Amino acid sequence: MYSDEHIEFLKKKKKRKIIILSFQILILLLFIAIWQILSNLEIINTFLFSSPKNIIDTIVKLSKSNLIDHITVTLYETLLSFMIASIVGLVVASLLWLNKTIADIADPYLTVINSLPKVALGPLIIIWFGAGTNSIVVMALMISLILSIINIYNSFISTEESYITLLKSFKASKFQIYTKVILPANKKNIFNTFKINISMSLIGVIMGELLVSKKGLGYLIMYGSQVFNIDLVITSVFILGILSYLIYFVLLKIEKYLNKK
Repeated sequence: MYSDEHIEFLKKKKKRKIIILSFQILILLLFIAIWQILSNLEIINTFLFSSPKNIIDTIVKLSKSNLIDHITVTLYETLLSFMIASIVGLVVASLLWLNKTIADIADPYLTVINSLPKVALGPLIIIWFGAGTNSIVVMALMISLILSIINIYNSFISTEESYITLLKSFKASKFQIYTKVILPANKKNIFNTFKINISMSLIGVIMGELLVSKKGLGYLIMYGSQVFNIDLVITSVFILGILSYLIYFVLLKIEKYLNKK
């Protein structure tokens, strides 16, 4: 049984969540309403800025053709890039923590690679990996992987020293320290990096689709801009926002589930 104080705390926490969610929804609805009103009053040019009504009409039209195909392609490429970046990022960061000599050698290379202009490397990526899914995934990995390694490794080396010192006093090996202290202490930081990976992977996939794809939301954005169909461009961006939120929401649920275990 929970104490009265703990029950009161849980009620306040739940109330705060409801208030935050309500304001988030209210801000979004208010933005959409003002946008549509300004469009109806012709204060803004719908040819240049579209409108919520035009976005809905465009979604309905695309739904009758191949919208699901475009969403599926972008979702597949994003999830593939995300999983590779997250797994490889965690493994490499772990190896760097376990071997400081390798970490010191790799440090300047990670910094330089992370600072490279990825878009400028697009033509080279297409030549090396072909004009298809491979190039898109590689583009996404160039944006998310190095960042993932750096963030996770920095979290590892920032772990509370007292925990590590305590285990060392019991003659624990470095691998034991890693499994008993480093990973558990940085579970939240690792998941925060995964959350960043979602957005970075999505950005990389869209950049890749803008360059080489003939399917996907990035392709719709490029095609819409080429034919000056602003409704199509903004609709694709709107769907991207929804897709990004849904993936982020699923990741949050997984994090909460793991935290309960």
